[in-house]
Amino acid sequence: MYTKKIYFAGGSFYELQEVFSRVNGVTEVVAGYINSDVSDPEHGDVLAGTTGAAMGVEISFDPKTIDLSGLMDILFTVIDPYAKNKQGDCEGPMYRSGVYYVSAEDKPMVEYHMNFIQNRRKALSATGAAITMNDPNHDPVGARKCYAEAMKLKNFFPAGPLHQDYLKHHSVPKTHIDFKLLKDLAIIR
Repeated sequence: MYTKKIYFAGGSFYELQEVFSRVNGVTEVVAGYINSDVSDPEHGDVLAGTTGAAMGVEISFDPKTIDLSGLMDILFTVIDPYAKNKQGDCEGPMYRSGVYYVSAEDKPMVEYHMNFIQNRRKALSATGAAITMNDPNHDPVGARKCYAEAMKLKNFFPAGPLHQDYLKHHSVPKTHIDFKLLKDLAIIR
């Protein structure tokens, strides 16, 4: 079977790995470190912020079953691209969000999708109702900025065995991703 790869970051790689491992058409998800400034970074060093790496996942997928756009839709359903270096309780540059491609043929789709995300920004009016950026009464000071990166992958280092499929083997009290809602919406199995 022909598969492609894409790399996503956004908060806990445990949660991202669990989400994407349940998506039809995804054949493998590996937790690891994206675009590190050092070779083979250690988990503690990534958490300390000394490697420049983002915690993320390598996703292998069958493009006949799910395409890159569909995967990006899921990513931006479960993470907030407008939060700078933060998802849920995870905070710091190692938890930044992003999409990292390896194939030049994927670059236009990534850029198109990111352009949509960047232009989807909304602000709240004085009454709390959402208004669009094109509203003549809109004050851009309150506009949200998209912090998600979109770039070519420099490197990916798999995390150690303890960090692979972590949520399948460990009970955690809560996650910032609502897995029940994703299952109810038939986004994951």
